[in-house]
Amino acid sequence: MTVQRFEDLKVWQKAQDLAVTVYSNFSNHKDFGFRDQITRASISISNNIAEGFERKTNPDFKRFLYFSLASNSEVRSMLYLSERLRYLTKEDAEILINETNEISKMLYTFIKSMK
Repeated sequence: MTVQRFEDLKVWQKAQDLAVTVYSNFSNHKDFGFRDQITRASISISNNIAEGFERKTNPDFKRFLYFSLASNSEVRSMLYLSERLRYLTKEDAEILINETNEISKMLYTFIKSMK
């Protein structure tokens, strides 16, 4: 079965869920610079998957999947920092970090499967 829409990709769905969770955790945060950076990076993950998918060529799609991977790593790095700065509890940070790890695995698997 070939996926016809990016919305059907499990990794895109998971990235969207992560962005919603990041937004809900940081939407009222007082550190505007931090909030802006982590929310933009979280949105970038699913947006790059969508943009790459619509390019309709494997080399372009693969390149955008790598962009998604980089944004996902940026979010994970900021989550570690958010715990150290006490913006999130250790438990909340770990939950989100685990989500980014899962997204990374999904992206790597997807990239490897492309020719």
